[in-house]
Amino acid sequence: MARRTAATLATSGEVLRLIRTGEAVTRADLGRVTGLSRPAVQLRVGELLDRGLVVERADSPSTGGRPPVRLEFNADGGVVLVAALGATRTRVAVCDLAARELAGREFAMDVEQGPDVVLPLLMDTWDELLGDRPRSMIRGVGMGVPATVEFAEGRTESARVMASWTGVVIPPIIRERFPVPVLVDNDVNALAIGEHRGVYPELGDLMFVKVSTRIGAGVIAGGEILRGAMGAAGEIGHIPVRDGLGVLCRCGNLDCVDSVASGTALLRQLREAGKDVKTIGDVTALVRAGDAETMATVREAGRRIGEVLAGAVNILNPSVVVLGGDMAETFGPLVSSIREVVYRRSTALATRRLRIEPSRLGAGAGISGCAVMVLDHVLSPDAVDDSLTRRPASLP
Repeated sequence: MARRTAATLATSGEVLRLIRTGEAVTRADLGRVTGLSRPAVQLRVGELLDRGLVVERADSPSTGGRPPVRLEFNADGGVVLVAALGATRTRVAVCDLAARELAGREFAMDVEQGPDVVLPLLMDTWDELLGDRPRSMIRGVGMGVPATVEFAEGRTESARVMASWTGVVIPPIIRERFPVPVLVDNDVNALAIGEHRGVYPELGDLMFVKVSTRIGAGVIAGGEILRGAMGAAGEIGHIPVRDGLGVLCRCGNLDCVDSVASGTALLRQLREAGKDVKTIGDVTALVRAGDAETMATVREAGRRIGEVLAGAVNILNPSVVVLGGDMAETFGPLVSSIREVVYRRSTALATRRLRIEPSRLGAGAGISGCAVMVLDHVLSPDAVDDSLTRRPASLP
């Protein structure tokens, strides 16, 4: 009975999953693992070969007689288009089916120009990066945006940085030009996915905290991104802090950590103190020069962020907290203050094995996270089976 059930479930999409994960690398393996007959295995493998998702290798070691033909997932069998949007800088790339970047570009762009300006620019850039690759190779599109996203629809909501995008449903706009699956998520969720899959795949629980123009978090729980009921999970930037002095936040509340400890807040505070700072780079120069007032302001920002993270650590109990964003990557005193407060204010059990680490992938985590997000969708067994039952849409 178990053998019959396995065979029933072993669709072509499931066969691809087994090949991708290395659980089965020959036709004989597939028959043994799934219980499928040899003709059924041959049929499913043939479909995957025809679609370019699998290739055959004849260099397997032989145990006598003809060596078995090894089956491999073909990472070159398609591409995905990805974009990691920030408030002021954007990274755009074309990646293969293993999430490796094939071509990319980074440029300054103010997302507040709105979707009518930004989205055509992204699509034009993808066209340029595709070069001579045929459009038929495009399997999907993945995007990260600095806003709360209703993931199921790809709708931006409560956009603090991207106020002009509030309520915009992005996927249909992209699909008019690239008729493939389009997934849109919060930028920090994409960073969390990228860092988890690329650096900490063995850990089930991780929190990525971005400290930059704004403050936000992406949460991996049980090995999966935690989006919450409406996509609002991880909005730690809108948790209030003590003694915030009544600073009004974009969300309408007072003393949110985003309004008192983000990069925007830090620049405002230093300007009010008479410092000539226009960018985070200017703040970095003062920190490196040992300016006492700037160092104190940075440490205070770290203390406030640490207070909020201590509560999050108590609730989520992650194995690692990854700190990313230009402020976390640049300011040692800020990171030191965050660590000190988290370890002091979180429970002993929650911090017993907790690691607080800088991002290893940096901004590249956003691109890889967007690629992984869309690839997990388009290469899932259900999606592969669906694509095999219908003729793919043609791309101009």
